[in-house]
Amino acid sequence: MKRIGIDTVSHVVSLTHTDQHFAQIVEAIAPKGKIGLIDDPAPIDINKLKSVSLRWELMFTRSLFRTGDMIGQHRLLSETAALVDAGIIRTTLGEHFGAINTANLKRAHALIESGKARGKIVLEGFAG
Repeated sequence: MKRIGIDTVSHVVSLTHTDQHFAQIVEAIAPKGKIGLIDDPAPIDINKLKSVSLRWELMFTRSLFRTGDMIGQHRLLSETAALVDAGIIRTTLGEHFGAINTANLKRAHALIESGKARGKIVLEGFAG
């Protein structure tokens, strides 16, 4: 992130709750700055962004809208999987509690309620 002014930055990436942080984003972004977001925010007032580029990406745009470059999603996911397998990037997996059953669901819920959970908690075998 390159500082432009005393309290402004040239780039902001918002990964979650963009609508809740939008006022701070507007305050932080410099004129001619760039904002990227990937979540699905409640409506935001883009009129507050003066001379700023906004890039909004939806993970499943290709498949949802059957774009001509749908194979690109496969390539991105395959490359990401290879980077995880090689240990270059880490998953957000925090805990793996095994089969989804009452006992493991209670364990997972208790960990979340404790406020000490880090990363994703995985339960497997759900058949719906």
